[in-house]
Formats: sequence, structure tokens, C-alpha cells
Amino acid sequence: MVTSSLLNSENVVIKSQLGEMQVVEYAKDMSVNMHSSKREYYAAQMNINRRQLLINMSGNVGYTLQAGAMQWMSGNIQMGSGVKGVGDFLGKFVASKVTKESAVKPEYVGNGQLMLEPTYRHILLTDLAEWGGSVVLDDGLFLACQTGIQHKVVARSNVTSAVFGGEGLFNLSLNGSGIVALESIVPREELFEFELNNDVLKIDGNMAVAWSGSLEFTVEKSAKGLISSAVSGEGFVNVYRGTGKVWMAPVLGHGSAGVTNQAENASAGNTGSAAGKVDTVSKGGTLGKIAGVLDFFS
Repeated sequence: MVTSSLLNSENVVIKSQLGEMQVVEYAKDMSVNMHSSKREYYAAQMNINRRQLLINMSGNVGYTLQAGAMQWMSGNIQMGSGVKGVGDFLGKFVASKVTKESAVKPEYVGNGQLMLEPTYRHILLTDLAEWGGSVVLDDGLFLACQTGIQHKVVARSNVTSAVFGGEGLFNLSLNGSGIVALESIVPREELFEFELNNDVLKIDGNMAVAWSGSLEFTVEKSAKGLISSAVSGEGFVNVYRGTGKVWMAPVLGHGSAGVTNQAENASAGNTGSAAGKVDTVSKGGTLGKIAGVLDFFS
């Protein structure tokens, strides 16, 4: 096992742990040369460190990973495609096109250790029980979860929310019970967490990274009238209504998961669904924009 050689190193810390998942963080990048040492030194000072997800599999539950996320595995672990026939593959293929997730997510079962590729993003561990059994994710956040969790595609309640909300027309929803690992540009301690109890949350911009599936997400004018909205300078706001939880990032990237372009992800060493993604803010098209403008004046 890797425990004796890696986890006992002074350069390695367990950033967080939930169930069989551990987030391994390297205090500094020691694999440097004369040309990269200065850059890596200042990166470490700003908490830009390499992190990996280590799963200590006991055999009681399997795990589903984002395609291409596995770095190595040891022990009696078998990998499967997670595809149950042609119909299931076609459904997952269509879902991947609208959510920007990979069509096939491999599943791993057995006893041993499973290590994912290193990333400079922050790895967040959460239990679906904290979300009432259902959570909706912004594009690019999913990294891994227990195999008992169902993956579904959920559509926005109206076209306007896709165009002006910046969240896209479709999102990945995880449902059931179990533990989930997410990738984010924002560490857990900097996320704003809102607990809504038959309440309303309004956010200026697509800064929500995850929200309970029980919440209704719409995009509305910041004020009742056209003139009031124009004077306020806010225009449209994202509205989350009902009972549930919302995680919000304090900074706004290209998509609240911080996904920008392939060059940035490659240089940062990102893996999982965050790797190789492009800006997904504008996914509504001309027809959606027209519908949004009409809704503004309604």
C-alpha cells in the first residue's frame, strides 16, 4: 500500500477526509528544476498546491470517476464501463453533449487503493445527505462519487435562466445517498454557504457552484419595473427559491467552476471534468436570447 511511502512524508498532508476518500495535498512541489523552481515557490506561498484524491476501497462500495481521472490503483480492484447496454450508452452520450460531462464514467469495485490524477484545483468532499439527497452541479465540478449515486440531467425551468443565468440549459444532478468529490477553483473555507428554509436567494452572476435539487432556479429582473432594473445597474439576477442549500463562490470565473480554456487547464495540471473544458456561459443561442428579451419586458 502507498500509506508508508506517501502519507508519512513531511511534504504530504491529509487536507480532508470523508468516508473512504482522502484529499492528499503536497505542501510544496519538489519535482522542480532551475527554470521552474521560482514559479513553484511563489505558487506554494499562495496555496497553489498539487492535490490528489485517494480512495481506500474496502470492497463494501464501488466508485464512479470522471473519465481519465485515475492515475493508479493497487490491490484487487476491477474497472467497468458503467454502461448497461446500447440504450444506456446512447442516453449517456446525449446527456454528455448537453452537460459537457464525459459520456462514459468508469466504475471501480474491489479492495485496495485508488489514486486520482493530480490537480491544482481544490477537491471538495460532501455527503448527499447534506443536500437532502440531491445536488445540482455547475459545469466541470464532478470528479468522483460512490456508485450507488444516480446521475441525471436536469433542465432549467425556462430558457431565460439558461441565457441570462450563465448556468446553461442543462446541469448534472446527483441523487441518492453517498459521498461525492468535486473540483473547484475556490477552497471550501472560502465558499459562501446558504441554508434556505422556504426562502429566496438572489445572486448577481453565475457564482453558485452547487445547489440542492429541491430548489427552483430561475432568472428574474432585479427590480419589478424596467426603469428600476436599469437604474440599479443589476439587470438580471439568479434566483434560488425553496428549501435547501447553495454553495456560492466569492469570485466569478468563466462558469462558476472556474473553467476557462484548454491551455489553462493543461498548464495547471487539471484533471477530471475540469480538464479540457471551454467557457460554457453562453449556451442559449439566438432563440433563447430573443425569449429572454421578451421575458424582460413581460
